[in-house]
Amino acid sequence: MTQDNPKIENIEEFITFESLPISDEIKRAVADMGFTQTTHIQRQGIPAVMTGRDVIGHSQTGTGKTAAFGIPAIEKLNPALKGRTQVLVLCPTRELAQQVAAQMRLFAKYKHSIGIVCIYGGQSIDVQINALKRGADIVIGTPGRVMDHMRRRTLKLADLSLMILDEADEMLNMGFREDIETILQEVSEDRQTLLFSATMSPEIMAITGKFQKDPVIVKISKQNMVLPNIKQFLYDIPRGTKFDVLCRLIDYYNPKRSMIFCNTKKMVEELSEQLRNRGYFAETLHGDMKQFARNLVMDSFKKGRTDMLIATDVAARGLDIDHIEYVINYDLPADMEFYVHRIGRTGRAGREGTSLTLITGNKEFAQVKELERFTKQKLQLAPIPTLAEVETAKGRRIAEEIEKTIERGVLEKHRNIINVLLEKEIAAEEIAVGLLKMLYASDKEYTEGMEDSIKKEENRIWKSRQGFKGKGMTFDSKKPRARLMLNVGKKDRILPGNIVGAIAGETGIPGKTIRGIEIFENYSFVEVPKDMADVIIAALNGIRMKGKRVKVEKARIDIKK
Repeated sequence: MTQDNPKIENIEEFITFESLPISDEIKRAVADMGFTQTTHIQRQGIPAVMTGRDVIGHSQTGTGKTAAFGIPAIEKLNPALKGRTQVLVLCPTRELAQQVAAQMRLFAKYKHSIGIVCIYGGQSIDVQINALKRGADIVIGTPGRVMDHMRRRTLKLADLSLMILDEADEMLNMGFREDIETILQEVSEDRQTLLFSATMSPEIMAITGKFQKDPVIVKISKQNMVLPNIKQFLYDIPRGTKFDVLCRLIDYYNPKRSMIFCNTKKMVEELSEQLRNRGYFAETLHGDMKQFARNLVMDSFKKGRTDMLIATDVAARGLDIDHIEYVINYDLPADMEFYVHRIGRTGRAGREGTSLTLITGNKEFAQVKELERFTKQKLQLAPIPTLAEVETAKGRRIAEEIEKTIERGVLEKHRNIINVLLEKEIAAEEIAVGLLKMLYASDKEYTEGMEDSIKKEENRIWKSRQGFKGKGMTFDSKKPRARLMLNVGKKDRILPGNIVGAIAGETGIPGKTIRGIEIFENYSFVEVPKDMADVIIAALNGIRMKGKRVKVEKARIDIKK
C-alpha cells in the first residue's frame, strides 16, 4: 500500500480542546478532567483521525496519545449500530488496556450509554463474555485474549470500522506480531487503522505498509520527547552505596508520591525488602504478580495510601497516574527510550516533576552521555546530600509537623505529662530536646559527628570525571553476545515469540537485541548481549513459560557477533 503524503501540516489553531472539531459532550468531559490545552499529538492527531484517514502516531507514553485516538473513536461511533463492536483497541499489557478503558469511559461521560468493555488475561472469561453480550461499542484488550474471544465467537467484528494498535512497538517486543497480523487479517479491510508507537522500527513499518492505506504521520520529534517541566538530576555514586544514597535522597526530598524503577522483578523485590527493613514502606509492581494483587497495589497508590511504588518497565507500561512528584531510576534502563517512558510519568498536565538517576562506574557514566545525545537534554550532575543537609531537612519537616499538631489542638493527657516534668523543674526547652532525641532514636545513619564517607568518595569520583569520554549506550551488533540455554522446547509448545516476550517482558531489554533462537525438543537456545546475560538469567530463572518453570544458564560458547 502506498504512503504518499506521509506527514500532516502543523495544526496550531487547535491549541485548546475548545477549538477542536469535537462535540460539546466531549469538551465538557475533558473540562471535568482538568484539561484545557492540547498536546502536540492531540492537536494534530484528533483532526487527522476525524477525517477518516489512517494515522501513524510516533509518540511515547505521557504525551496524551489516549485522547488522540480515544476522543475521535467515541465521536465516530454510528448510533445505528448501537451495541455492536465498532472500535477495537489492542494494547500490550492488561494494565495499559485497563487504563485506556478507564480514560475512554471518562471521555464518554456525557455520551448516552456507550458500551466500553476491557478484555485481558487474568480475569474470568465468563465475566468478559457477559459484558460483551450486554453490548460493546468499543473493546479494548490484549492480543491473546482478543484472539481467544474471536475463536469463541464471543467477540464479533463484522461491524468494525476503527482498529487501533496502542504501543505497537511494545507488542512486537513481547512477541505478539503473529497475533496482531492474524487479528488484522480477520477484520474487514474497509476500516480505518491507527497505529501508535514510540519507535518506528522496520518491523513497525512492515505492519503499516501491509495494513494501512496512505497513512498520515503525526510525529513528535526527539527534541520534544522529554517535557521541559521535568528537572533531571544525575547522581554519580560510589560503588556499594546505591541503597544508602537512595535512602538519603528519599529523606532529603521527602516526595509525597514517587515511582522507583528497577530493571528486573528480582531487584524490585529485593529493594522493597531493604526499604522495609530501613523503616520505609513501598508497594511493588512486576510481571509475576496476580491481577488481583496488581489492582490492590494500583488502587492504594492512586488513592495516596502508598507513597512509593517500585516497578519494572514492562509492569508499569501504560500506567497513567497523576501527581507523581519524583521518578527515581534506581537502575539505568536497558534501552534509552525506556528512560523517556519512565520520566514521562512525572511533570504531566503542565505540572513540574523531578527525575533522579543513580549511576555507578565509567560504563554507566558513558551510557548517560549517550542518553543525553539521544534526548537532546542534559542531566544535571547533582551532589549527594550530606548527612547534615539530610538531618536539617528532616528537622525542618518535624518542626512543621509539631506546629501543625499544636494548631489542631493537643490532648489534656499530653499536657499532664509535660506538667509532671515541669514540676521537677526541668526546663521546657530540655523537655522538647529530650522528646526529639527519642524521635531520632532509630535514625542510625544521621548520628551527630559521624564521618560522611560517601561524600568523601563522591569528591574523588567527580575529579576523575573531568574530561571523561565514553562510547555510549548503543546496542552494537558487533558487541560480544552470549548464548543462553533454556530448559523448555517443542514438547512444551514453545515458540520464538514466547522466548522474546519473556526476556523483553521480564527485563525491559528491546526485542531487537534478542536473536539466534533455536528450539529443540527439550530445550532452546537464544543469543543476547553479553553484558546483559546475567540480568536475563536472574530475571528468567523460576518464571513459568507455557506452565513450565524455566531454568536458564549460559551455554558453553559465547558469540562474538
